[in-house]
Amino acid sequence: MTCKTLLVHLDDSTHSAARIEFALELAGRHDAHLIGLYVVCQDLTQPMFLHGERALIATRKAQQDANLKGAQARFLSAGERAGRSVEWRAPEGPAVQAAILHARHADLLILGQDDPGDPSSYIARHFVEDVLMASGRPAIVLPYAGTVRSFAESVLIAWDGSRESARAMADALPLIKRAKFVTVMTVQRRPDSEAPAGIDVAAWLERHGIQAGFSAAPKVAGVPTGALLLNMLADHHIDLLVMGAYGHTRGQERLLGGVTRTILESMTVPVLMSH
Repeated sequence: MTCKTLLVHLDDSTHSAARIEFALELAGRHDAHLIGLYVVCQDLTQPMFLHGERALIATRKAQQDANLKGAQARFLSAGERAGRSVEWRAPEGPAVQAAILHARHADLLILGQDDPGDPSSYIARHFVEDVLMASGRPAIVLPYAGTVRSFAESVLIAWDGSRESARAMADALPLIKRAKFVTVMTVQRRPDSEAPAGIDVAAWLERHGIQAGFSAAPKVAGVPTGALLLNMLADHHIDLLVMGAYGHTRGQERLLGGVTRTILESMTVPVLMSH
């Protein structure tokens, strides 16, 4: 994968500015064109749309127009200051479908974790997951809490041997070539299992010019794999997690809980996900 066209999702939340800054810096690293995709909530069941008074609807429409123009001005201005090639898009229609369509024209997506404390960050139910699943493109999901102070200097690759893991690792190659530390982590479900598969992954990475270590963490009874990963991120000072998204069906993970769901809900660092 090459990173010549990036797409960053923009909305009316307080986190859009941080996503723009991150996306512009990443575009600078890869000399990439950056698309700003403005997609906001279109769900008529949300509280902001429930009132039927004509005057209130008109006021809301005027506010939406003002928000769009403000977001456009901020994005284009930031792109000009950074000296990057940028493009603004604000498609009409259902949010998820519009985002998926435009995402397919990019090499890499930059999305934001849903912030339950900021209603403006809500776009649609399972927005990030649906874009990941249907676009066919890898995405970096940024956490809403904290500031991204470093990126792809210390990388953890969550490896479980699945198709999704292999896809995520291949998609991450251009982003991790300059990493200082790369670790391939597997969760060892049986203490008597053979040498961790991470050794083969590390050898593959080395042939791509990436020096990586490998490690196996023992599975702890009663502790979900997602929680183990979150602990590893803190223990190893990771600033990028690379993982496959939804190795099981989404319905199964949403019902039973799963690694993807846990990470999307509780992530503390940027996560590159592929499906």
